[in-house]
Amino acid sequence: MAGSATTRLISGLYSRSLDVLGLLRQRGGGEAATRQAPRFSISRTAQLVGRTAAAIREAEKDGRLPTVARTESGRRVGYTLAEINQMRAVFGTRPWRAPEDLAAVIAVQNFKGGVGKSTVATHLAQYLAIKGYRVCLIDCDSQGSATTMFGYVPDLDIAEDDTLYPFIRNAEISSLAGVVRPTHWDGLFLVPANLKLYSAEYELAARIARHEPALLNRLAEGIASIAAHFDVIILDPPPALGTLSLSVMRAANALLVPIPPTVVDFTSTTSFLAMLYETIGALEERGLPIDLRWMRFLATRADEQKSMQRELLGLMRNLFGETLLRTVLKDSAEIDNASARLMTVYELEQPVTSRETYQRCMTYLNAANLEIETVVRLTWPSHADRLREEGIL
Repeated sequence: MAGSATTRLISGLYSRSLDVLGLLRQRGGGEAATRQAPRFSISRTAQLVGRTAAAIREAEKDGRLPTVARTESGRRVGYTLAEINQMRAVFGTRPWRAPEDLAAVIAVQNFKGGVGKSTVATHLAQYLAIKGYRVCLIDCDSQGSATTMFGYVPDLDIAEDDTLYPFIRNAEISSLAGVVRPTHWDGLFLVPANLKLYSAEYELAARIARHEPALLNRLAEGIASIAAHFDVIILDPPPALGTLSLSVMRAANALLVPIPPTVVDFTSTTSFLAMLYETIGALEERGLPIDLRWMRFLATRADEQKSMQRELLGLMRNLFGETLLRTVLKDSAEIDNASARLMTVYELEQPVTSRETYQRCMTYLNAANLEIETVVRLTWPSHADRLREEGIL
């Protein structure tokens, strides 16, 4: 009887929690199907396209570009990301990799929760989409945090067949394309997640124990089936060392490790590195090597007003050297407020706290993401000339 009462209590709390998530979604602009990416001013558009505002106006006048919508008073309402990408096509400024360049497959991974993993993954994906890259974000975490940030309530809006689960368990499915869906960001696609992925952990573990280690390659095979359509594929795995995390490591060719500068998180990351070392060795013994082209650490959720965090940041810079990104992603109320609306800071139409707090947060996000973008581009031979022109090489 006690167990039945407990079950009813948990079921009721779960149901009411879903209702609350639905209300939060409405505060954030409604369901995923009705969400819209932000518009950009002509000055920001010119910066993103790599041409002057005058060149854009001229192209609109001569018909190479459609004219942008205007208000009744004649003011431009701003350009959508789709319109900006159309401009990039006209001006030849799309930043896509060449077919011979390897698509970047970035795992945003740490085995401790609360380090900002999904926050980093979603903001990075949207930043790269704004810059004009073709991006796919694959949510591999049954909690579905990244999925939620795109306006979905995972256990209401996402079915089992919409996730990685059917592909991983069924060898007859040859491509991941069936679960890749567009988002309200032009050029950015999502493979969503929900609690069904939790079942995949146990099923995969059982089958691997029955001498099916090749199952750890399924995610890599799925990514290979869609890689030609993307420049960057971002993986958001569970914060634990399980079969899905191992599958992510097999599929990735780059690793981004978020780490807050606290003693607990630093200790956890040290353990993560030890487990990663042992895991790579064990997989190599099974003929399943992990081959990373680059690895970077990103200090997240930092509060440099705290002396211990400043001290730890100094230790991290000495320890990790060039593998630690120069930018520190500081703790910001703007990120918290955006998350409460099931969105990112890049989607906020106006500051929630103050313009100063918003601008400061955007500065940190853009600087960190620019560093990651540069590391990615350095792996693409076709970008060598452009990187030289920009003074990076």
